[in-house]
Amino acid sequence: MSKARVLPDDRVVQVLAGESLLEASLRADVAHTHVCGGTARCSTCRVRVEAGLDHCAPRTPAEQRIADRLRFGAEIRLACQTTIDGDVTVRRLVLDPDDVRLTDHLRPDAGSRAVGQQKTVAVMFADIRGFTAFSESLPPYDVIHTLSRYFFRMEAVIRQHHGTVDNYMGDGLMALFGADDRPDAALAAVLAGLEMLAAVEALGPYFESVLGKRFQIGIGVHFGEVVMGTIAPPGADKITAIGDTVNTASRIEGANKLLGTRFLISEATRDVLGERVRVTRHEGVALAGKAGRHVLYEVRGLQGSS
Repeated sequence: MSKARVLPDDRVVQVLAGESLLEASLRADVAHTHVCGGTARCSTCRVRVEAGLDHCAPRTPAEQRIADRLRFGAEIRLACQTTIDGDVTVRRLVLDPDDVRLTDHLRPDAGSRAVGQQKTVAVMFADIRGFTAFSESLPPYDVIHTLSRYFFRMEAVIRQHHGTVDNYMGDGLMALFGADDRPDAALAAVLAGLEMLAAVEALGPYFESVLGKRFQIGIGVHFGEVVMGTIAPPGADKITAIGDTVNTASRIEGANKLLGTRFLISEATRDVLGERVRVTRHEGVALAGKAGRHVLYEVRGLQGSS
């Protein structure tokens, strides 16, 4: 007979042959949530398998449909559908009414909330240089119009290179490349960044004629692992990325001010790109909020381009 250690209850329950983890939990009086009654029509019985994943039977078709819809990683299983042939340790992930609200997909307003999933992506931050000084003499309408015109053009460039804008922050933006598992995410981010710089230059005469001034932007790109998932309350669902890769990309963008550059990438990004991009190496760069000194590369263009 197999055993399942159920966390955070720290209960060890006996699991009979052919019995699901949910059935075993309920038989042992573990308060295991199951809004749909254990029929794989919701995900409120979900567990994370912390040990013994190889002892879990493959997903049933019903579980696979939920897993595909919610982008579950292999370690996230529906207890109502999972049988085991050896000892496992699992953690219940729906513990109180707020958790139920977030995960009950029987609700009429329920969307497809993606749980945390690790992905390797290129993260880009772009920021208008000195925008406070640029905008302080402008009427509010002109400030909003300028940002709207700028963001409209930048998002078009990012989409063209198969990236997505994750967030707008004042006069800055964060974009992701490779979240859809496309190859060459780092190259796509660099190509987008170069085109964004060119687009800002092209917009310069327009802003100068309308506002009497123009601006420049700084761009930073880092390549690495992030955790992607849905945040915000139901009805305002938004998939975003978090993690040290995101923080590092933001700090790299900020280093443009220190170095007097416009487009910087991390060493990890440069390693992926190889010799496809012309760069200038900057050593011993201090990044705000990050320990040590870092090697950054200023992007000059593509190899073979003028």
